[in-house]
Amino acid sequence: MTDIQPITSAILLDVILVLVAATVFVRITTFILIWFSERAGKYRITVKMVIPLLKLTAYGLAIYYILASVLKLSATELVVFGGFLGAAIGFGLKDVFADMVGGIVITFEKPYQVGDKISIGEQYGEVTDIGIRATKLVTPDDNLVSVPNYLIFVQAVASANSGSPEMMVVIDLFIDPDSDTELAMKILKEAVITSKYVFISKKRPFDILLENSPFYQRLRAKAYVYDLRYEFQFKSEVTRRTWNEFGKEGINAPKVVFSGEQAG
Repeated sequence: MTDIQPITSAILLDVILVLVAATVFVRITTFILIWFSERAGKYRITVKMVIPLLKLTAYGLAIYYILASVLKLSATELVVFGGFLGAAIGFGLKDVFADMVGGIVITFEKPYQVGDKISIGEQYGEVTDIGIRATKLVTPDDNLVSVPNYLIFVQAVASANSGSPEMMVVIDLFIDPDSDTELAMKILKEAVITSKYVFISKKRPFDILLENSPFYQRLRAKAYVYDLRYEFQFKSEVTRRTWNEFGKEGINAPKVVFSGEQAG
């Protein structure tokens, strides 16, 4: 059996330099890609899709170079190294390993991508980064949240736009059951189609729906925004304009609200 090459200070320094070089390369390239993507208009998400693959490739090549060229491990030594790695995982690094595997799965299977708005566990927000260990989200209240990658194995993940800059937004408004529903639907439709944030096409249609109840009537608008970042601006604008017109036409909110449902 070949003796494992001792780790000298020179080899350790080479390993550190390779990892630092890979990290610097990833950060600089990621910064350039993000800068370019924000100026790429509708191709913003397409450009950002490259980032996770870039990270995986850069760090993978760095590790391969360290093992093959710096440490010069033989096939037998690679088996020994794998044994030590397995023992380390068993003694407390299994969560880190699971996160790394999750990162690889996310990169290749693409349940979500950088730039998507997703719900995972209790978190909802725009994906700003998919790292080796965690996915970073910016929530609607502008908090940066790191979600462990292994959650894709144990939590349902919902992507609101699936790689597209357009995203469907659903707006619910509740009105009194005695209101003029035909007029109310017409007002809501007008507010939707004249919004500066809306995107309407054959592939991205809109709908105005009505649900009757003894205590209220629910109007539901389903439409796409041309950029997912305008989700809440679109909701706010349409809701405000619709209720302003409702007030002028004598269309009121329900007198009683049940089960935590809101009147607007």
